[in-house]
Amino acid sequence: MENLVQTAMQNVNFAAIMPSLVLACSAMALLLLNAFMKRGATALPCWLSLLALAATAWISIKGWNAAQFGFAGHAALDNYAIFFNLVFVLAAAMTILMSDSYLHREGYPVGEYYPLVLFSTVGAMLMASGTDLMTIFLGLEVLSVSLYVLAGFFRGQLRSNEAGLKYFLLGAFSTGFLLYGMALIYGVTGTTNVADIGVFFSHHRTELSNPLAVGGMLLMATGFLFKIAIAPFHMWTPDVYEGSPTPITAFMSAGPKAAAFAAFMRVFLVGLGTMQDSWVGMLWVLAVLTMVMGNFVAISQTNLKRMLAYSSVAHAGYALVGLVAANEIGVSAVLFYMLAYAFMNIGAFAVLVLAGKQGEENLTLQGFAGFGYKRPVLAVLLTICLFSLMGIPPSAGFTGKFYIFAGALNAGYVWLAILGVLNSAVSLYYYLRVMVYMYFREPEEDFSWVQLKPGATLCLVLSVIGVLFLGIVPSGVMALARQALF
Repeated sequence: MENLVQTAMQNVNFAAIMPSLVLACSAMALLLLNAFMKRGATALPCWLSLLALAATAWISIKGWNAAQFGFAGHAALDNYAIFFNLVFVLAAAMTILMSDSYLHREGYPVGEYYPLVLFSTVGAMLMASGTDLMTIFLGLEVLSVSLYVLAGFFRGQLRSNEAGLKYFLLGAFSTGFLLYGMALIYGVTGTTNVADIGVFFSHHRTELSNPLAVGGMLLMATGFLFKIAIAPFHMWTPDVYEGSPTPITAFMSAGPKAAAFAAFMRVFLVGLGTMQDSWVGMLWVLAVLTMVMGNFVAISQTNLKRMLAYSSVAHAGYALVGLVAANEIGVSAVLFYMLAYAFMNIGAFAVLVLAGKQGEENLTLQGFAGFGYKRPVLAVLLTICLFSLMGIPPSAGFTGKFYIFAGALNAGYVWLAILGVLNSAVSLYYYLRVMVYMYFREPEEDFSWVQLKPGATLCLVLSVIGVLFLGIVPSGVMALARQALF
């Protein structure tokens, strides 16, 4: 027994989970603090949350090029995890910035909101740093449970109740697929360590065609693809995005999506890389289906949150192209695209937060008629974010898509790149339609309720700066993304 304890203590290395540990402790401290604060006093938890995220980012950056491994190979703070950690911290920070005034406007100034955002970020970090299937599953559960509560946070609104319930039921169902797939892979390989799984399959090629191994791979893919919102596992997305609080919708479209991609790529490229012939064709088809479904259904949407939800589905399809390519350009492009998408999508949602009325009203195309005349600065900032979502140069969206499609061409997937470009052209219609309503329709509202709240305004400005910086000088961030590859 003494030897077992000694071995366990030697394998513990808290440096491997230090960013998520600091953030988790901060979230628990905030929960305790809220118990002693009166209802409605949310300014202090808001700023303390931002301080905790800044500390987490600093600790993560300190670990660059100094990888730490701990807990018997269950967690790693390598460049790959650090890059994604910064994406999660950025998404959470911008979400919190736009949330405080929004919660007061909607009548839900509850301090527990901020620890929940932090806990979901902790789960995302565990997914990115997890080098064992059990660690990844633990991170997924921490992330998901927090998001179930946040999606249904507005208890008095039926849409929010529906969003929370749908996300919970479908999320729990997909988690069952993921866990069963992990169990099958463990049954075949005898290990849950991602690297050891890869070594096993490289040494036992005959097991690649084992029905249990193929079934485990398919079930795990189903669980991950649900979280990413890849068609046909995307049907929860529009209802959940529309019913959730707008800042949480922005967060779900960036942070958790990036976390699912982080875990998905580590498992499939490291653990199941030798099975690439089995899954690459499937992902090729799903990438095309996702781009087509997301873009063509978005055309018919009049609610801007639902339109951005289907747009998010399409962008998940673009990112999946990089995973199909499975080369240095493609995989590093996915990391770059996750960061770029966080800037441009959260920026668009920040404008919706500022322009919306109480009760999530006015978030339709008709509601934005004449917005460009009444609130020209906000309209210009939204236009920049929409141009980036379209993939118009010199924006982050254009650069990200360029790298992803270049990776596909480099890997020989010419038709996949062509279909990606064509789908990106289709998206011009529904993004430009928003601009048509803003600039070429007579205003039906005076937008007198729109006020430039400091937090949401700062979030929007940071988003636009990020969009333009990554579009004009992307080489530095792309170099970091290449360094982050495992």
